[in-house]
Amino acid sequence: MKTLLLLCAVCTLTVLSVSGTTEPKLKNCNEVRAAFGSKGFNMNDVPNKATNGASLKVCPQGFSCCTVEMEDKLSQQSHAEIKAPVFRLSINLQSTFKQRHDHFDKFFRELLKNSEVSLHNMFLRTYGMMYMENAELFKDFFVSLTRYYTSGSSAVNLSSMLSDFWADLLERMFRLVNVQFEFNDTYMECVSRHTDQLQPFGDVPRKLRIQITRAFVAARTFVRGLSLMPDVVNKVSTVSASPSCVRAAMKMLYCPYCSGQVALKPCQNYCLNVMRGCLANQADLDTEWNNFLDAMLGLAERLEGPFNFESVMDPIDVKISEAIMNMQENSMQVSQKVFQGCGTPKPNAAFRSTRSVRETGFTGRFRPYSPEARPTTAAGTSLDRLTVEVKKKLKHAKKFWSTLPETVCAGERIAPGDECWNGTAKSRYQSDVIGNGLANQVSNPDVEVDITKPDVVIRSQIAVLKDMTSRLKAAHSGNDNEISFDTEEEPSGDGESGSGCDSPSCSGDDIYFSTPLNPVTPQVNPVHRDKSAGVSSQGSMALALCGLALALLVPHLR
Repeated sequence: MKTLLLLCAVCTLTVLSVSGTTEPKLKNCNEVRAAFGSKGFNMNDVPNKATNGASLKVCPQGFSCCTVEMEDKLSQQSHAEIKAPVFRLSINLQSTFKQRHDHFDKFFRELLKNSEVSLHNMFLRTYGMMYMENAELFKDFFVSLTRYYTSGSSAVNLSSMLSDFWADLLERMFRLVNVQFEFNDTYMECVSRHTDQLQPFGDVPRKLRIQITRAFVAARTFVRGLSLMPDVVNKVSTVSASPSCVRAAMKMLYCPYCSGQVALKPCQNYCLNVMRGCLANQADLDTEWNNFLDAMLGLAERLEGPFNFESVMDPIDVKISEAIMNMQENSMQVSQKVFQGCGTPKPNAAFRSTRSVRETGFTGRFRPYSPEARPTTAAGTSLDRLTVEVKKKLKHAKKFWSTLPETVCAGERIAPGDECWNGTAKSRYQSDVIGNGLANQVSNPDVEVDITKPDVVIRSQIAVLKDMTSRLKAAHSGNDNEISFDTEEEPSGDGESGSGCDSPSCSGDDIYFSTPLNPVTPQVNPVHRDKSAGVSSQGSMALALCGLALALLVPHLR
């Protein structure tokens, strides 16, 4: 009996000892008051001592330093705190690709302007007054290219614009090389109808059309893709958290306050399940997001290789000059074919026999163009450098949405091991980590997610990404809606401008016109006097001198 009484006494002392050490801690809410106040709330809302928490809606009931009013305020704080890291990551992503978009857009615009200035300066030196009298044709050409780049095929039909440019150039040159004749509008319409059969500019228009179409479609679509990314990220990142997500976040972040454990952090797997429940809809964006990024990377490869915008626009003055030279070299044959098909025109009674070579011929020299030089042409950089940089950023952005929970549940936001908050106590978290995406949340132990109601905003952005991905893939093939392109029309691997080579290794030969090692002076066809046409000897002499001046400057073009 004495032994039994002794054991009872020991047990009683033990219970009193334990209650003596824990009861004051439960009743003392000073640390909670300080922590609550540090969040910007009124410390007086926290009881001085633990009270009955039977009315609590989220946190464990029993003796607690929390009240229902505190739960409401801490729920708002929880909403802000789970949103903050996602918002910060999204802002960084938006800023990254907003900058890349601005860099590419500025580069393409400046390159267009630089190409226009280069052509103006070169043609002014080479053709003099004759260029100035026709300068609006080339100005309109660059205006149309810029409009297509900024507004697309809805503003400019690229194929039609290029056809009109060459037709207008043919009309002007045909009049210049046949100044002794008079041509009315009906006759010039006949000339235009024979343009395809005549090929007065050689193969340059066809090759340049292919190169310009591919390069402009690729450049414009790529820039549109870069501009789309910040917009999608912005809309998705502003999607509000559901009430069940806010409750789960409050339980994870602030229910430790109720038991006085203000420094206790959640277990990592517990945090992952909460965040995967809260970001379930965002994770569903990941598949289409990655498809979009893959399409952007594929088009970037095209920009580095056969669709290189810089390589097309930088030497465009040389290419157009070559076309003009082709017309001049074959002007006699072209004119004869036109006369056969459209009839012999009437002599030009107003033709002045005193015209000088300076007025009718070409003076000056073409500058040589070296394909080895890859200059910094616009915006203080080059397309190669811009593309290398953006590819790194695109690769880094893959799986952004599906890895958000892991990014948030890391570092100081969680506690390692078993010394962590598991939702009810300081102990190991026992539940398994569920997968990403809305469908997997049916088994989420910590967040109630209605998998039958996907977020409307995110679903709309998935559709936007799908549409842009299809446009990127079309641009990868050289297509832009109405503009359809058969790449087989270009010979492959011939080393000439406009080849159909799709490999980056042959993009240089595909674009540049080199100066040949042994330039050959072409034979100049003499202008024969046509007595029936009444052409004066002075007029024929002027045209012959024009041809001679042309022959002298041909070697400097090639």
